[in-house]
Amino acid sequence: MKKTLALILALCLVFAAAGCGNGAENEATEAVTDVAEAAKVMSYEEYVQAELDTPVVVEAYVQGKQSWWDNKATVYAQDEDGAYFLYEMACSEEDYALLTVGTKIRVEGYKAEWSGEIEIVDATFEIVEGEYVAEALDVTELLGTEELINHQNKLVSFKGMTVEAVEYKNEEPGDDIYLTLSLNGVPYSFCVEVYLTGTETEVYNTVGTLKAGDKVDVEGFLYWYNGANPHVTSVTVVE
Repeated sequence: MKKTLALILALCLVFAAAGCGNGAENEATEAVTDVAEAAKVMSYEEYVQAELDTPVVVEAYVQGKQSWWDNKATVYAQDEDGAYFLYEMACSEEDYALLTVGTKIRVEGYKAEWSGEIEIVDATFEIVEGEYVAEALDVTELLGTEELINHQNKLVSFKGMTVEAVEYKNEEPGDDIYLTLSLNGVPYSFCVEVYLTGTETEVYNTVGTLKAGDKVDVEGFLYWYNGANPHVTSVTVVE
């Protein structure tokens, strides 16, 4: 709505400036162009190239909901080209219920970064027509490489990982679980984010029973916190 009003006002300036000479008319035309560009839906590549703290507009599909509180929703979204972390996006509780996996949304906000995690903040959204559910991308072989970050926030999988340690935040069930998994002897940090999974889910309960030496396949969203820190949504014990 704000973009629409801004465009209407800019168009009014064009018509008003038409009788005031070419200079004023050119300035008003540039104002219309600026508004139109600001509202243009970006490709994922355009989003990647956008500077931090600048406005962005993207269309993507909900893949996971991390939390809702105080009319703010934190959501993982993805399209065929890349993924987005929508942090505390303005959202009523009623609208949050509509954000099922696969739902397409248009999001306007600002590109930001926190401890390596690229996210969209101060965002608003609207549901638009379309549906897409991503399959987990196997990025096992990218662990420890610079290429891994190119898949930040996507739904991904890691196969044949060895459990090294399972630690509860605050040392007891009910909060996040910190999971250390290794591949070829190299350890990596994972997290079962309680806001994302809850405590009564299969993944939360399964991780709580893991023991050092277990072999597992895991899926989750490739969150970043001073390095890769996937938020686990599924665990399968394979050995």
